[in-house]
Amino acid sequence: MKILTLCGAGIGTSGILKVNAERVLQRLGVDARVVAIDASMLESELDDAQVILTGPEFVDAIGQTFADVIVVENYFDTAELQRKLEVALG
Repeated sequence: MKILTLCGAGIGTSGILKVNAERVLQRLGVDARVVAIDASMLESELDDAQVILTGPEFVDAIGQTFADVIVVENYFDTAELQRKLEVALG
């Protein structure tokens, strides 16, 4: 499974989200490759992604996709992230 963490420019925020997502996925026992990207990398990474984690301000940049888009309000809140990933991953 491939999960993208998306921010606007650079990969600072998406890097933080990546680390927290990896922690949550490990707790859940889910094997996934988490890739931190910025908006300029989205097109090249989107094809095989199953989940995209991002903030509300970047949802429109994603466009049409078959991936589950999870909007994260607080990148540091692993409890929020865990709840939302559990719903998305079933």
